[in-house]
Amino acid sequence: MRRDTFLKSMAALAATGALPLSAFAAANVKMMIPANPGGGWDTTGRALGKALTDSKAADTVTYDNKGGAAGALGLAQFVNGSKGDPNALMVMGAVMLGGLITGKPPVSLSQATPIARLSSEYNVFVLPANSPFKSMKDVVEQLKKDPGSVKWGGGSRGSTEHIAAAMIAQKVGADPSKINYVAFRGGGEATAAILGGNVTVGGSGYSEFAEYIKAGKMKAIAVTSGKRLPGVDVPTLKEQGIDVEIGNWRGVYGAPGITDAQRKALTDMVLAALKSPTWAEAVKKNDWTPAVLSGDAFAKFVDDDFASLRATMVKSGMV
Repeated sequence: MRRDTFLKSMAALAATGALPLSAFAAANVKMMIPANPGGGWDTTGRALGKALTDSKAADTVTYDNKGGAAGALGLAQFVNGSKGDPNALMVMGAVMLGGLITGKPPVSLSQATPIARLSSEYNVFVLPANSPFKSMKDVVEQLKKDPGSVKWGGGSRGSTEHIAAAMIAQKVGADPSKINYVAFRGGGEATAAILGGNVTVGGSGYSEFAEYIKAGKMKAIAVTSGKRLPGVDVPTLKEQGIDVEIGNWRGVYGAPGITDAQRKALTDMVLAALKSPTWAEAVKKNDWTPAVLSGDAFAKFVDDDFASLRATMVKSGMV
């Protein structure tokens, strides 16, 4: 029997309940990574892929990187090219929601199928080593005097560090619509700008700046988590009297038009991979915070987060 015929037969049997859904494992997962190689989504997608194969939840995983527009280009390719494919997965997260709100692309995330939230990575704000400022308190004082004089550098417009900067301004009484945010296309550009003193404050996931912080080339002044990150001696914004907490969460979606049975099988496969030693190792290595959520609870979380982000971005003049 041909392999594709066999897989179709397995799908039919699983859908009718003649086989347990665990038997309906994807032979070859196609992972859409809507970003260029080397960033957070790429690291997440490839770590999940390795966990899928190491745990035997999937036979093989192939990757397709399609960067641009905060993930909107990859989303468009995924929505238009993967309809009904039960083996397709797309990495996404908070940054994509921000990009969709500001960019208004012709495709919608609601066209794809929510599968699971995987993890969250909290942002760290840093100063260049030669900065005249020494703390977040110094930054806030300057922000109150002249919001536009503080140049924030980070990821794409609408990214979690952009949202966090706007939230900080709101909480300290500065006009969030006047924040001076410089968006960079990738972590490398942002890092170079911070090291060169071309921005006042830089923001990103802690893992991206960790080596420069340890080497004394950047000074970490705050993290956006609710409590201090394990093993990271950097105060939270809340500790410093700024009531802001925001995580750069990441998750995966399935293709448009898959059946409920196919969605469950795909979800079960991902959840199995998240319980593997391979995934645990990736979480530790990248300083991610486990934040697993699946099914309708994940779908509701995305809808709620989208609404919350939009509200903040409207107040800040981003949209």
